[in-house]
Amino acid sequence: MPPFSNIQACVFDAYGTLFDIHAPAASIAEELGDAARPLSDLWRRKQLEYTWLRSLMGAHADFWQLTGDGLDYALEVHGIGDADIRERLMNLYENLEAYPDAGDTLTRLKEAGYTTAILSNGAPSMLSSAIRHSGLAALIDHPISIEDAGIYKPSPRVYQLAVERTGARPEEICFVSANAWDVAGSASFGFQVAHLNRFGQPPERLPGKPKAVIASLSELPALIG
Repeated sequence: MPPFSNIQACVFDAYGTLFDIHAPAASIAEELGDAARPLSDLWRRKQLEYTWLRSLMGAHADFWQLTGDGLDYALEVHGIGDADIRERLMNLYENLEAYPDAGDTLTRLKEAGYTTAILSNGAPSMLSSAIRHSGLAALIDHPISIEDAGIYKPSPRVYQLAVERTGARPEEICFVSANAWDVAGSASFGFQVAHLNRFGQPPERLPGKPKAVIASLSELPALIG
């Protein structure tokens, strides 16, 4: 892997990268039974599909609505009509847990003097809740929502927000995402990108390649130090 160079800011995707998107369904897996993981996977897939489709349609709605819409679709596919389960899953999604490697890695980056940021599809209120609940608030300098651009990733307008907020040039930003499509979009924009391959994804057949592929956030500080 080629070394990262002249990094001034470390910018992270939120969902699936810092925050565990499968924790809500896992926390009530006993009630969901065998549907727990398939439901969670479908929920995530539809949530993302709706961001891309709405962006193409010019029919923007915030990520909280799309999260609910994706959940409704997944629940119907799995024949789950319990309103209480839906409410609990949405509440759990609003207060996601951080992955175990997130806090320590962000602490090390802050101690090394890097500016830190989140650049996320999440609505501002969703990001605030997740950052506060996960205990990462003191470690994030700039929580950035796509709502300021009015369109979802991987639009270049979204990645430009990180440049504007951090004051770093694109080539001075290390961007980290667990989503291969986000990796492609951010690398194509001009960031130095690390693909946090939590989910064993193959490379996307898209423009924009990561500088590094890592299995844990704990590998990141050594790459950019």
